[in-house]
Amino acid sequence: MMHIDNVHERTIDAPAAAVGAVLDTLSSPDDRLWPRHAWPPMRFDAPLGVGARGGHAFVRYRVVGYEPGRRVEFAFDPRIGVDGHHAFVIEPLDDGQCVLRHEMHADAHGAVALHWTLVIRALHDACVEDALDCAEHAATGEIARPARWSVGVRVLRRWVRGRSREQAVAA
Repeated sequence: MMHIDNVHERTIDAPAAAVGAVLDTLSSPDDRLWPRHAWPPMRFDAPLGVGARGGHAFVRYRVVGYEPGRRVEFAFDPRIGVDGHHAFVIEPLDDGQCVLRHEMHADAHGAVALHWTLVIRALHDACVEDALDCAEHAATGEIARPARWSVGVRVLRRWVRGRSREQAVAA
């Protein structure tokens, strides 16, 4: 078993209410938070709210907490080899800015622990940073310091895409 504590945060030069409005679009047809232009979309079996089940790509989870405009928390489906949760949280700052944070606290079991170390972490980190870019752009109209994919992330994305095509052909 491997314990994972993974936190990303961005100070956004916009009020918490503006970023909260972006958060509330998550997984909707007008999703302005999730970087679906570059990553598998986040989809649920119901509108964003407690009890909705879904995820993105092979990562499955359900919504276990939702405070509109402030926070959404997901619990991983343990059948994927991960026990724990992840969340998007917005914290207002005194100067009209806010912090948007993505937190993941989980235990990975078996092969998933190795897979997290070798492949998933780098892709996860890049996807979350892209989501923070989307939120900042949606709330302010610009991105002060856009995230950049490392060479390793670009290579992993090509490798994963190739494996997905191979599996589709074999099926």
